[in-house]
Amino acid sequence: QVQLVESGGGLVQAGGSLRLSCAASGRDFSTYHMGWFRQAPGKEREFVAISWSGGDLSYTNSMNGRLTISRGNAGNTLYLQMNSLKPEDTAVYLCGVGWTKNTSPAVWQYWGQGAQVTVSS
Repeated sequence: QVQLVESGGGLVQAGGSLRLSCAASGRDFSTYHMGWFRQAPGKEREFVAISWSGGDLSYTNSMNGRLTISRGNAGNTLYLQMNSLKPEDTAVYLCGVGWTKNTSPAVWQYWGQGAQVTVSS
């Protein structure tokens, strides 16, 4: 059974940084795509950053240049370093795992419960 547990969220002032972690268990995740998505109140879930199983990385344009996604050496931990945060980055950030190479969250199979990120102005 796949389990994803996010940590590292919190309250930060605009311009600050946060590092999110996702502890994954239940599979050999080296063959899966792993990514970060976010959902703000009243909005749809959206792609933030993805570590594709082949090694490529993708980032949303709205946060490009401010993000770094990486996997731990064992392959079962996913990180997201976020810098220069803005109030509009406030959302619940969710870790996802899937096997379809598509940034749409609709095709991703497994989700964590999410970590709240709040950026104050």
